[in-house]
Amino acid sequence: MTAVAAQSNAAPAPADLAAVKTRQQGAWSSGDYAVVGATLQIVGEQLCEALDLRAGQKVLDVAAGNGNATLAAARRWCDVVSTDYVPSLLERGRARAAAEGFNIDFRQADAEALPFADAAFDVVASTFGVMFTPNQEQAAAEMVRVCRPSGKIGLANWTPDGFIGHLFKTIGKHLPPPAGVKSPALWGTSARLTELFGPAAASIAIKERDFVFRYKSAQHWLDVFRTYYGPVLKAFEALPSQAQPALAADLVALVGQFNRSGDSSMVVPSAYIEIVVTRR
Repeated sequence: MTAVAAQSNAAPAPADLAAVKTRQQGAWSSGDYAVVGATLQIVGEQLCEALDLRAGQKVLDVAAGNGNATLAAARRWCDVVSTDYVPSLLERGRARAAAEGFNIDFRQADAEALPFADAAFDVVASTFGVMFTPNQEQAAAEMVRVCRPSGKIGLANWTPDGFIGHLFKTIGKHLPPPAGVKSPALWGTSARLTELFGPAAASIAIKERDFVFRYKSAQHWLDVFRTYYGPVLKAFEALPSQAQPALAADLVALVGQFNRSGDSSMVVPSAYIEIVVTRR
């Protein structure tokens, strides 16, 4: 066998997950995700209802962003700790909590290495956050670890076939994702969730939902996302200037495929799944 043939048959090198995480942290730190995140507040409210929260429960929001599930839990008189690895997003969450008069503990933390004791929380939640961790197994294991027996883990995750799933597929056609890293959209499938949480679960309840993006137009949505939504902002930055119009055109066309407004505005449902895991 020649050296070239031997190399082609070799297993691909494992992904450098630490490097991927560093790049992701940079992406989510760019722009201002809170501008987009604030529009998703209803998802946090619905997830807290699905979790059937009780006043006084200890709740951990993982990869909380600017605090949608955090605030929803606080509004239900829970004792909330809100975590993210992007300090600027925690500051936006603090400002929102202060405006509403809530006493919430905000801490910088990595979803793959949560700085809390085993079984420290009654409920562990994440809305469109933990699904973006590069080491999916480790992140899921951490959520299980810090949730008490018979406690609950609640998630809201974009699906592969919904609008946001197609957004990332469209970006991937112009800028391929890192080799060896599992797609975040796997968190939006029942099969993957069963792999991640099944061994520790007494039950897993999954409900399909839509979040509806409402913007003035497709161009308005694109302007907001390429300015404030880190992954889109970074995708445009990574492309040479002459290649950026093609990505922009594909994203506007994607909105057109999903838009149901019937006028010049944008009304686009994006499928996600709402998951409630009851821990053994």
